[in-house]
Amino acid sequence: MKNNSYKNSETAPPIMQGSPPPEKYRLPFIDWDRPPWNRWSFQRVSEFLPTAQIRKGEVVSVLEYNPLSIGEIKFNDHKGHERTIVEFLEDTYTDGFIIMKGDKVIHESYYNGMDKRTLHLCQSVSKSICATAGAKLIEDGLLDPDELVTKYLPELTKTAWSGSKIQHVLNMTSGVKFVETYDDRESDIGKMDYASGWKPLPDGINGSNWPKNIWDQILSLNTQEAEHGERHEYRSIETDIFAHAMERVTGKRLPQIISENLWTPMGAEEDANITVDNNGYGLACGGLSASLRDLARFGAMMLHDGSIKGKQIIPKSWVKDVRHGKHGLPLSKYFPNGTYRNQFWVEDSNFGSHYCIGVFGQLIYVAPQSNMVAVKFSTWPTFSNEEFMEYTVKALHAIAKELN
Repeated sequence: MKNNSYKNSETAPPIMQGSPPPEKYRLPFIDWDRPPWNRWSFQRVSEFLPTAQIRKGEVVSVLEYNPLSIGEIKFNDHKGHERTIVEFLEDTYTDGFIIMKGDKVIHESYYNGMDKRTLHLCQSVSKSICATAGAKLIEDGLLDPDELVTKYLPELTKTAWSGSKIQHVLNMTSGVKFVETYDDRESDIGKMDYASGWKPLPDGINGSNWPKNIWDQILSLNTQEAEHGERHEYRSIETDIFAHAMERVTGKRLPQIISENLWTPMGAEEDANITVDNNGYGLACGGLSASLRDLARFGAMMLHDGSIKGKQIIPKSWVKDVRHGKHGLPLSKYFPNGTYRNQFWVEDSNFGSHYCIGVFGQLIYVAPQSNMVAVKFSTWPTFSNEEFMEYTVKALHAIAKELN
């Protein structure tokens, strides 16, 4: 089957249907995250990759609803054409979409076979969630953002992270060289796919010197190409440095840390899961799968200064630092008035609005100035798409304007 995708309005190919599925519709391990396979695979990661459970607690935080019609809201897209929200959801390969105004859900919809209980791969939205699971560790003094990474992970003294601080990895401002070219299977991120267990060794590649797990890859990165703290460069492995530090100071695995510090106290509705490598390490930079509603709870918690229904889940100081901290470096690619801070994309540091963003169209949007949260699961046909991203931002801003 050709690697072209299909929209929700089109007939889906019978991927992985039948017992056993016909060969041409079986998921290719090397390309499971590419189109059209990702439209099936992102909702079923635990069926073909090893995962660890992130447990919810006994008490579920009940979502309140005040349904409003938003489908016919009109706005000009990235090309200046008039569109509606219904058209936007179709055009951008949406799997799930939820909008909260204040503490109430005003819209919730599912596509491509997804439903309210389905777990969907979060990709790099995982970064924001995993970093936020460390907020309490910072408040409790177990981790200090101003301390050197090597205080917590002394083995990194011989790597390019020597001399970098925890805050540098949170902001992705260390000077470590890590090439994040998604379509190059031999780039550092391509090797990360192999080390994390996400992909097999590509055909024709001698992988004898490739890292066998994420820790091995961290230890192998020895080239420093900039002064620590002097530039922002998006590199997924920085999240995994922070996650290893969390594990080291707690003596717990990442799924347990997320469960205890976020999923249980915020009243998650579903267990989540995270992919693990052959060391049992949960991939902090992109391996989380969760339900749409639980990401809405996470977004609502960030909107309400770290609390849900008056219960403080994470420190207010973390939320304030995400929104307005002084340590972020300017961005130009997506948000010219924003920064990348604590594993969040800050849209505008004046308002404090911020995004959690993952490849193929995963997104949480928290807009304090509009008292709104949006979550979108997608399966774009490409890793990144600047037009789709601009289209999405315009749609969200149109919804916010209509609701104000």
